[in-house]
Amino acid sequence: MKLLNSALLKLLLIFLLSICGSVYAEDDKTEERLYLSLEEAITLALNNNPKLDVAESKFNAMLNVPDQVGAFPEPRLMLNAVNLPLDSFSLNQTPMTQIQIGISQDLPYPGKLSLKMDVVEQEALAKKEEINTTSTRISYRVKYLWWRLFFLDRSLDTLASNVDLLREFIDVAETKYTVGQGLQQEVLLAHVELAKIEDNQLQVDAMRLKTQAMLNALLDRDSSTRISIDKDIPLELPNTKSLANLIELATSERPEVKQALLKISAAKKRIELAEQDYYPNFKLGAIYGWRQDETGLGSVLLSMNLPFNIEKRQDKKKDQRKQEWLEKKYVLEDIKNSVEEQIYKALTDYVQSRKQTSIYLERILPQANQTVESMLAGYQVNKVDFLSLLRSQVNLFNFQTQYWQSFSNANQALAAIEYAVGKGDIYEK
Repeated sequence: MKLLNSALLKLLLIFLLSICGSVYAEDDKTEERLYLSLEEAITLALNNNPKLDVAESKFNAMLNVPDQVGAFPEPRLMLNAVNLPLDSFSLNQTPMTQIQIGISQDLPYPGKLSLKMDVVEQEALAKKEEINTTSTRISYRVKYLWWRLFFLDRSLDTLASNVDLLREFIDVAETKYTVGQGLQQEVLLAHVELAKIEDNQLQVDAMRLKTQAMLNALLDRDSSTRISIDKDIPLELPNTKSLANLIELATSERPEVKQALLKISAAKKRIELAEQDYYPNFKLGAIYGWRQDETGLGSVLLSMNLPFNIEKRQDKKKDQRKQEWLEKKYVLEDIKNSVEEQIYKALTDYVQSRKQTSIYLERILPQANQTVESMLAGYQVNKVDFLSLLRSQVNLFNFQTQYWQSFSNANQALAAIEYAVGKGDIYEK
C-alpha cells in the first residue's frame, strides 16, 4: 500500500511539473523579442508604417487624373423630330417633317487640354513629395527613439554596475564596522544610496518601456515587443558639412522645398490656362435628316462661345491665379526660412553635444575613475572617510550617465540635421 501511494505521489508530481513546464514554455513563446540595429529599425518602419501607405495611395490616385483632364469631352449623340405636326404627330402630313440623327463634339481651344494636363501632372509630382516628406519624418523619428533607447540601456548598465560597486562598499563598511574600525552611519548611508540607485533603476526602466512602445508603434508592432539595441557601435562622432553647405543642400533635397517648387510651377501653369479663357471653345457637329418619301438631308454645325464680360470673368480669374501663384511663392520662402532655422539649431546642438562627449571621454571620466580608485584605497587604510568615497562614486555615476546622454544627444542631433536637409549626405568627405 505504501509503495502504491508512493508511486501515485510520484506520478502526480510528474504531472504537475509537466503542466508548469508547458505553461512556462507557452509564456516563452508568447514573449516577443526584437533585436534591432538602427538600419534595420529604419527599414522596418518604412516597410510597415501605415502613414506611408496612405501617402502612396494618394499619389497613385493622382496619377489617374492627367489622362482624365487631357481627354477630349465625350461626343454627344442627337436624335430629333423636326417640324412634327402637333395635331396628328404624323410623319407623312407635311414634307417639312424630319427625323434627325446626329453627333457633335466639343473642341477646346488648342492648347487648353495640354495645359490642364501639365497642371495636374505638376500637382501629382508635388503629391509624390509628400511620400518623401513622410518617409524622412518617419526615419528621423525612428533614429530619435532608437538613440533614446540606446541611452536608456547604457544608463541601466551604468546603474547596474554602480549597484554592484555600492554593494562592495557596503561589504567593506560592514566589515570595518564589525571589527570596530568603522561607523554604523557609514553602513546606513551606503544602504540609503543603494536604495536611491535602485529607485532610479525603476524610473529609467519605466522610461525605456514607454520609449520602446513608441518605437514599436512606428514599426507597426505590438507595443510590448521587447527591443534589444545593438551595443557594439562606433563611438566616433563624424564631422558635418558647414552650415552654408547644409542650407544649400537643403534647397535642392528637402522634400517640402521640392513640393513647394512643384506647386509654384502648377500655379504658373494655371495662369497660362486662365489666359486661354480669353479665346473661344468650339463645337462641331453633323446631322442627317430623314423625310418620308423624300431625299435625306445632311447638315454640318460649327459653333463657338463668345467671351463676354471679360472684366468680370477672364480678368478676375487671371488675377485670382496670379494671387495663388504669389501665395505659393511666399509659402516657399517661409519653408526655406524654417529649414534654415532647423539646420542651424540641429547643427548647434550637435557641435555642443560633440564637445561635451569629448570632454567627458578624454578628461572627466578618466579623472573621476582615478578619484574613486584613490578614495577606495585610502578608505581601506582609514585615510579617507566613507562619505568622501561615496560622493566620488556618485559623481562618477553621474558623469558616466551624462557622457551617454551627450553621446545620444549628438546622434539625435545628426538625425535632426539629416531630416532638416532631406538626405543623409551631410558629412565631410
